[in-house]
Amino acid sequence: MSPSAFAGSPLLISLDLLVEQGLLLPKEKMGSFSEYTVDYPRVERYKNAILNLAWQRFLNRPNGKTLLAEFAATHSWCVDYGLFLALKQQFRGAPWFAWPMALRQRHVEPLAQAVELHKAHISRTLFEQYIFFTQWRALRQYAADQGISLIGDLPMYVALDSADVWANQEVFFLDKSSGEPTYVAGVPPDYFSATGQRWGNPLYRWETTDPQVRQSLWNWWEQRLQLNFSLVDILRIDHFRGFASYWSIPATEQTALNGTWREGPGLPFFEEMTRRLGDMPIIAEDLGLITPDVESLLRQLGYPGMNVLLFAFDGDPNNNYLPYNIQKNSVVYSGTHDNDTAVGWYLNPEISTLSKQRAKRFANRTDDDAGSFHRDLVHLALASPANLAILPMQDVLGFGNDCRLNTPGTVENNWQWRCAPRFIHDELAAWLYNMTELFGRLPSLKRKDTSDTSSGSLNGL
Repeated sequence: MSPSAFAGSPLLISLDLLVEQGLLLPKEKMGSFSEYTVDYPRVERYKNAILNLAWQRFLNRPNGKTLLAEFAATHSWCVDYGLFLALKQQFRGAPWFAWPMALRQRHVEPLAQAVELHKAHISRTLFEQYIFFTQWRALRQYAADQGISLIGDLPMYVALDSADVWANQEVFFLDKSSGEPTYVAGVPPDYFSATGQRWGNPLYRWETTDPQVRQSLWNWWEQRLQLNFSLVDILRIDHFRGFASYWSIPATEQTALNGTWREGPGLPFFEEMTRRLGDMPIIAEDLGLITPDVESLLRQLGYPGMNVLLFAFDGDPNNNYLPYNIQKNSVVYSGTHDNDTAVGWYLNPEISTLSKQRAKRFANRTDDDAGSFHRDLVHLALASPANLAILPMQDVLGFGNDCRLNTPGTVENNWQWRCAPRFIHDELAAWLYNMTELFGRLPSLKRKDTSDTSSGSLNGL
């Protein structure tokens, strides 16, 4: 639900680096915040005020305005984004489809007048994004110098009230008059929700017969993928199954129950994006209801899917997430941001005792100690055949459900957990290193599987 699929969050901007650049004084970045949770409104107010100071100083530099103009020329989306934010402020937070019609429908003259009226606000946004992308490039280079790859997360859908939809209305299922969606995204009932999930994002017009709309849609996706691959080495595409077929819910429905499946862009889309961008290292989030068309698309592309160990212990020997059923060209997770932590799962009274016992037996443990279960699950993940294992920090540390990151279908108390530096120490690092070495997952010990030559494989990691 971000206001932009292209912009970086200003909350990630390093104030220390702005001090090094002379854009802030050390005393100006002083602030006291919790080590354990994020108070987003407070942090946003604090950082916004400080970035205003840095922006004014940046503009007073001889080349400040020139640098922003150059950034705008190579990131054309950012002007639309800056204007979108300015108009949101002007209309007191109202969504773009509630703005006056001339601005809602992006009439040329009123839009040009708005750009002129809000040029300072747009400049401020350009500065924010210029700093973000400059700092991120430095971060990525530092990671590369240490032999570290970065994995990004790409949501398939974008928010209705976003600069992306406002600036590209023709590629979404929207009512031409009101701008509101006619169909919205979600998923049918699954293990996360009995009524499915009605996300409310507008759907792409993949099935359009209008060649101009189709070209605009695919060009927008090319720009989005290109920008993301400039930031990270690998992209995990969330809700990958939507490229094979997607759940279309009439916007008038209050739940996801009465949706229908529609055909996605499939293999031709990825072939065209590969033609335009080259090989794309992608992890396909293939959780939930996976149908034969999704399995076929994954086989054709060779992209690795996901295996979540916390879904493995239901007693079905054919469960795809059981360690012995995991494929080599895949990514194994102890759990994801949508799961409880390993310890939280084990302590949950709603999880059957049999499931917990099975999990312990797979790790060759006979105890019922919840406090060590996170290490049992780490053992299973690292010992699995999957080319890549990803461990949430909460599972490395053995934290409970008070440190859970997200609960699907809820909007309160999510994405607030922080890891205090004192929890990351040499003893923990030594244990994780030894486990990684034991299962041959250190970079120097990994061997390429020559039986899999697909461009989407993660064998090289």
